[in-house]
Amino acid sequence: MTTPPDRRPSIASLLTTEIRFGRADLHVETNRGEGESALAEILERIERRAELDVLAIADRDRIDSALEARELVARERFGFEVVPGLLVTTADGPLLALWVEAPIEADRPAADTIVDIHHRGGLAVVVHPFARWRRSIGRRTIEALLASEDPATHPDAIQLTSGSARASSGADRALELNAARYHLPEVGASNAVFAERVASAYTLFPGTLRPGVRAAELRAAIEAGTTRASSGRRAPLRQLGWRRIAGQRTREVRHASRRTVPPWLARLATGGTR
Repeated sequence: MTTPPDRRPSIASLLTTEIRFGRADLHVETNRGEGESALAEILERIERRAELDVLAIADRDRIDSALEARELVARERFGFEVVPGLLVTTADGPLLALWVEAPIEADRPAADTIVDIHHRGGLAVVVHPFARWRRSIGRRTIEALLASEDPATHPDAIQLTSGSARASSGADRALELNAARYHLPEVGASNAVFAERVASAYTLFPGTLRPGVRAAELRAAIEAGTTRASSGRRAPLRQLGWRRIAGQRTREVRHASRRTVPPWLARLATGGTR
């Protein structure tokens, strides 16, 4: 197999003044899903710190926060743009769906989910692949998707940097396999469940960065394979506080149980009727 040319921007180009590069965090969760921070807190912090050009709110299996974020940012004329998305639970591990306008059915095979995302005009991203301490899509599934003769089942990008230690546990392997075998466009995302950790990992993308076109330039860069996954500063645990961390973990476990426990058993456990 012939190795395709590396179309990503070189490190040297990042240091020149002729080319501008934007920063996008493609996976941030709110307290409507598994996150701890409220949507308003996240948006206000990003606006105040001016760290990002594009943000993707992506709660687990729901899109209402993402659509609301896009509306709020446009109405308040914030200095960044929002891409609507969600983290979709599949039978093979989570997938990030970006540029979609409605929820994606959960718990189906990854191939069927990717086809659905593409049918809706979105992009499908493999998130934190090979992570040892988080459910993720594995090597066998990724290679089966890429080997399929149906291009509609092929993922559009792969996450190579994360602001989460748990999600980063497979990053070195993902970087190696992507360079040697997959050749997928690379992205970075914080996977932030706390507002303080937004932009702890991000995607660099080339563009004019003019207001109103940044999200479109980001998508064009992903599709062209000219993005770079990068890492930023991660807020230490002591800054987050153990009480908040424990609360977020409880929320995460609660959401996981909703996905894995049959509805009739959940109702029985809470005193309801089958």
